Amino acid sequence: MSEVTLANAKARLSELVDRVEAGETIEVTRRGKPVARIVGIAKARKRIDAAALSSLTDTMPLQMPAAEFVRAMRDDDRY
Repeated sequence: MSEVTLANAKARLSELVDRVEAGETIEVTRRGKPVARIVGIAKARKRIDAAALSSLTDTMPLQMPAAEFVRAMRDDDRY
């Protein structure tokens, strides 16, 4: 978490918002004491269309189970 003074925050607000948008959290201080925190807002999650996902996975070829795959890698000395 970055820390900036109130005067700095006022002068560089656009830059701070860009940094927050990139995932950083900024703490604003006044006379050395924290008074505010600038954090990004959570983006709304897009709903998953279960029917579309099911139709996609139905068209995929079956894969070998993980345990069988690891065993094959181990036995073939390819790891």
